[in-house]
Amino acid sequence: MRKSWIEKRDINKHIQIKLNPKKFADIPAGSKMLIPTPRVVDNLVKSIPYASSLNSRQIREKLANDYNAEMTCPLVTGISMRIVSEAAYEEFLINGNLDIITPFWRIVEPGSKLAEKLACGINFIIERQIYEGIKF
Repeated sequence: MRKSWIEKRDINKHIQIKLNPKKFADIPAGSKMLIPTPRVVDNLVKSIPYASSLNSRQIREKLANDYNAEMTCPLVTGISMRIVSEAAYEEFLINGNLDIITPFWRIVEPGSKLAEKLACGINFIIERQIYEGIKF
């Protein structure tokens, strides 16, 4: 049976910090690279104040600083952002209360590939951002 997005977010994984052996994306060889977990990304998103936002680069920089790494893996961060967003929307569909879910619209740029993939649709994200006065 397939896991729900909530189960994927809440899985008991631990962050890893690895020495990047070769250049990867924007990460130079030899850098200390954080491999985040969905739970770590979820906690970060929950800490973003109302009417504020962070883009994926800012999320990666903040996580790297928080965990004493030089960089954060862009691939795993992107996957975690999707898991966090889909899990929060699943929770919204279950309970109907936006006030108790992770405010994922604070990390999703409307024109991004991530926004196009999400079950909530781009309009949901844009409506929440307009409501909070968020501009990417």
